Amino acid sequence: MQKTTDVEKRRSSRVEFSHGVDVQIVAIDGTWSRSCKMTDISQAGAKLLIETSIDEAARKEFFLVLSTRGVAYRRCELAWVNGEEIGVRFLGAGVKQK
Repeated sequence: MQKTTDVEKRRSSRVEFSHGVDVQIVAIDGTWSRSCKMTDISQAGAKLLIETSIDEAARKEFFLVLSTRGVAYRRCELAWVNGEEIGVRFLGAGVKQK
């Protein structure tokens, strides 16, 4: 029996960024934001490297702002935390939830 890795289980392919892309995570109500780097992304979610404390980012839902003007963003939920890295799952239209 062949063991399936986490990468093989993913439903959508991921794009990795060698240096990371500067993005922001912002509270749904706008009361906090954090700078971070997006190190990879797929249709279903992304992996982020948090540059500051993730205490507030650990809240269940927030926006991932992909542009400096704030016109490109995705509503997310926290999927996992591993030190300074977090995984986010995109919520909303076009994303199937388990």
